[in-house]
Amino acid sequence: MFKKQVVSIVIMLLVSSLLLSACGGTKQTLVTGKVNVVASFYPLYDFTKKIGGDHVNVINLVPAGVEPHDWSPKSRDMSNLTGADLFIYLGAGFEGWVNDFLGSLKPGVKVKAVEASKGLELLKAAEEEHGHDEGKHEEHESEWDPHVWLSPVNAKKIAQTIKDNLVAADEAHKADYEANYTKFAAQLDELDSKYKSALAQVQKKEIVVSHNSFAYLCKEYGLTQMPIMGLSPDAEPTAKDMQQINAFIKEHNVKYIFFEELVSDKLAKTLAKDAKIETLVLNPLEGLTDKEAQAGQDYLSVMDANLKNLLKALQ
Repeated sequence: MFKKQVVSIVIMLLVSSLLLSACGGTKQTLVTGKVNVVASFYPLYDFTKKIGGDHVNVINLVPAGVEPHDWSPKSRDMSNLTGADLFIYLGAGFEGWVNDFLGSLKPGVKVKAVEASKGLELLKAAEEEHGHDEGKHEEHESEWDPHVWLSPVNAKKIAQTIKDNLVAADEAHKADYEANYTKFAAQLDELDSKYKSALAQVQKKEIVVSHNSFAYLCKEYGLTQMPIMGLSPDAEPTAKDMQQINAFIKEHNVKYIFFEELVSDKLAKTLAKDAKIETLVLNPLEGLTDKEAQAGQDYLSVMDANLKNLLKALQ
């Protein structure tokens, strides 16, 4: 009986360890003998894992279930950051703490900082706001909309930047990084083709979303988004905004309001109830929930689910 209890405890500990690893949380540590990479949030973590394979130890700074817009690193995170070989961050104003961190690095620190959005064609934040207060832009650190990863075309360019920097950091395993990138790039091309062909066939093109994060996806596939909140999920709409959103819903015969699982769905559900329509998830992939992480979800599977929900809403 005692032996069975011991075995059960050991199994539970192993499962807990695996789940923590799957979530990509901050409990991960630097590993000797591998290229240590710290990623600022989930998509960069996922891309680096896919390209780096067994040669790379990747730490996702933002834990599963946490919305990254207002997250900032703790002392343990700073230790991982300064001890890593590569620090991959998005840029475009997404991580409000990054400039202070980079400015605080002392001479001799080995970590190389990689701005993953560098070289991408960015959309201006002001161009993508829909009627929110003028002061909302000042709350956001950048004039740019940072949500570039939601276009599979941009995701492929980000993946190439990650691959190039892994090769530069670890030339000995260049062939493996190149092969892993080629496989992932082909998957992103396939995802792009699926989106193009499927969304080209729908008559409706207008969506209502919980926060202003789908501009790049909309631009890529000819859609128009009406966000309830601004570029940051906590930039709440005014009464005038709510009137405009309701008018948009009626004008375009919108049947679903999209919400996301890492922020409150209260406003989306209130709007949907008032307009007598339904809600669906459209995931901006700023992070996974614990449940998604434990189920082995990733960028590709979540984007597939997003496409299915888009098609349902746009029929």
